[in-house]
Amino acid sequence: MALCLTKFKAHALIGRAEGLVDRFPKVLGSVEEGRVPMASAVAVNDAAAWLDDDKTPVVDEVMAGRLVGKNPAAARRSAGAAVAKADPEGFEERVRQRREASGFYLHHGESGVAGLSLENAPVEKVTAAYLCVDRQARLLKTVDEPRTLDQLRSDVALDMLLGKQFGGDVKAHVYLYLDALTYAGLRNHPAELAGHGPIPASLARDIAAGPKTVFQRIITDPVSGQVVELGRRRYRPKAGLDELVRVRDRECRRPGGTRPAQFGDLDHCDSNGKGWKNGCPTGAATLVGLCRADHKLRDLPGWRHATETDGTLAITTPANQTYISKPEPLGCHGASRVESRRRSHIGDSVARDGTRLASEGVVLDGWCP
Repeated sequence: MALCLTKFKAHALIGRAEGLVDRFPKVLGSVEEGRVPMASAVAVNDAAAWLDDDKTPVVDEVMAGRLVGKNPAAARRSAGAAVAKADPEGFEERVRQRREASGFYLHHGESGVAGLSLENAPVEKVTAAYLCVDRQARLLKTVDEPRTLDQLRSDVALDMLLGKQFGGDVKAHVYLYLDALTYAGLRNHPAELAGHGPIPASLARDIAAGPKTVFQRIITDPVSGQVVELGRRRYRPKAGLDELVRVRDRECRRPGGTRPAQFGDLDHCDSNGKGWKNGCPTGAATLVGLCRADHKLRDLPGWRHATETDGTLAITTPANQTYISKPEPLGCHGASRVESRRRSHIGDSVARDGTRLASEGVVLDGWCP
C-alpha cells in the first residue's frame, strides 16, 4: 500500500526480486556494489524467465561480467543471447511455439485511419519484407517528394499488399552470424540476426542455405569468435573495409544504440579523439559504426570519441561524462577443447562457397574477453 501498487504489479515486483536473489546472485551483487543499475539486472531476470533453474548459473556468471555500462535494453539483448546459448534446445522449442501463434490483424482507429500488424511472424520473412519496403521507399524519396520516409514506407507497403509491382532491383541485406561448427551441423549453438538477436541453429542454417536471400552469412571461429568468412564470392578492398567494420560492430556503437550498422554511418576517431577532419587515418581500428543521428551529434562542440585497439569506444559528453562501449562477443563463449580441434577439420568445407578474409590478409577480431 505504501507504494500504491496494484496486486498485479506488486506480484511482478516480488517475483523479480525473488528471481534475482535465487537465480542471479552474481548479477544482484553487481547491483549492490553500485556497478550496475537495478533496471539492467531486472532485464536479465526477465530475459531468462523461461530458463530452467539448473541452467541459470551459467547465465549469471556470463552476465555478471557483461552488464557494466549496459542500459536495460542492451542488457536484455545480451542476456537473451546468453540464455539461448545456455539452453539451445529449449530456445528452439520456444521459438517454434511462438511462431505457431502468428497472426495478421486489422486495427480500426478514429478520424479515417486504421492499422495493420503482424504478430509472431517468422523473423526472416518479416525482416526481408521490411527491407524491401524500406529500400523502395528510399528510391522514391527524391528532392521533390513531399512525403516523409515513414509516409513513403506506409504507402509502399499498402501498394505492395494491393498488388502493385515496383521496378528496379532492391538491394538489401542483413548480417546473420553463426559459428563454423553450427554452420557445419556439428553443434547447435544459437546464431544471431543483426538487429533482432538470437535465433535457433536449425533456422540459421536454413536461412544461410536459402537461395536469393537478403541475409548475408557471417561465419565466426567457434573458439576465438573471429570472422573467418563473408558469404559472398567477391572481395574488393575498399568496399571490404567498409563491410568489415559494419560486420564487426553490428549495431550503432553508442551505448544503448540498436540501429544495425549496415544502415548507419562510419565515423573516424582514434585514441586521441581525432576525427577525419583532424587527420585521423582510415582503417579498421579507426572506424566505428554510428547511426546518422549519433554521427551528427559527435560533430557538435563538447563531444569527444576515442577508440582503443581492442575495439573499446569511449564517448565523452559536453557534461564531461564518459561512457564506454565494447562490442559484444561474436558467440565465442564456452567452446570446448574438442570443438577447438574440430574446427581445423571443417575450415575448408565452411569456406568453399565464399571468400575467406584471411586469404586477403584481413583479420577481423571478435574481441572476446
